[in-house]
Amino acid sequence: MSPHTLAITLGDPCGLGPELVVRTLADSPQQYQERGEKLLLLGPLAPLVRALEGRPRFFEVLEDPAQLTERGPGAYFVEPKGLAGLDYPPGEATTAGGLAAGRSLELAVRLIKAGLAQGLVTCPLNKAMLQLAGFDFPGHTEFLAEGLGVGRSVSADGGVTMHLCGPMPPAPAEGESPQPVLRVSLVTTHPPLAEVPRLVTRLAILRTIKHTADFVARLGLDGPEHGPIGVCGLNPHAGESGRIGREDEDIVAPAVREAKAAGFNVQGPIPADTLFHFAAHGRFSAVIAMYHDQGLAPLKLLHFGEAVNVTLGLPIPRTSPDHGTGYDLVGTGKAKLTSFIAALDLARRLVG
Repeated sequence: MSPHTLAITLGDPCGLGPELVVRTLADSPQQYQERGEKLLLLGPLAPLVRALEGRPRFFEVLEDPAQLTERGPGAYFVEPKGLAGLDYPPGEATTAGGLAAGRSLELAVRLIKAGLAQGLVTCPLNKAMLQLAGFDFPGHTEFLAEGLGVGRSVSADGGVTMHLCGPMPPAPAEGESPQPVLRVSLVTTHPPLAEVPRLVTRLAILRTIKHTADFVARLGLDGPEHGPIGVCGLNPHAGESGRIGREDEDIVAPAVREAKAAGFNVQGPIPADTLFHFAAHGRFSAVIAMYHDQGLAPLKLLHFGEAVNVTLGLPIPRTSPDHGTGYDLVGTGKAKLTSFIAALDLARRLVG
């Protein structure tokens, strides 16, 4: 594996971000030193030091991110300007927490553009506090899409795709069945349900298929033994030939045919209640869902607390744990590390 640098933003420092980073990295520095990788932590220093709870610092503080070029494998830290001295009360939603999350993302974007980081792992932020702090973005995905030049527009060749997946399972022992894993891309993200049919367009479906096919290929899961990408129908029973809505006949099916003609291994539209059953048993390499709960309800049934959020379509891999700031768990030691560890491992795999 070639050396690389992964940037890790602490997200809202009043939430679980600092704790997730410390509990995952502080006690096992060999996990990144042996890989020959550099991990660059971005956020305010005080909450990270507070999360150490007596552990020695496992990271070196840098004044300038450019100093990374002179350093070997290890963990490093840079505090974005304007964050020192602010109050970050643990377990509380504050504007300062939103400001820290936004400034950290801004710095991460600059480092990625300068070639100083080849991948990004983001800890959870509070979207409302991000916006109160003056950052006009619904969340990480839109912030990074605009900052990295992809844009928020939906087209067949641009924009980004929200994808969630279970952790990569170990290879099954001889005679054992593989562990079920779902990988789900969303054509739409968080609009009200009443707006979904208008947003499910041919271009949006084609964009999602292209991004998902690229992701599956980067995981090495694009061979015939892994099955095609399955596309859910929008309506129950995928519309039953137009008797339950025309969207599947008029929009989804033509988009799938166009993708097939372009060489993508894809099938659909397939009724979602059937498709997810077979996908969970390995018949499909990934699933494309038309809207949030159609795709994420089955995924979280199978992978709650261990799934990874991936933004497809960016120039670099970006992953995040699939949970929120967890204010009520801060400092209790009860927060599970599974999703953050899976996000870090997937970013490593995609970069490597």
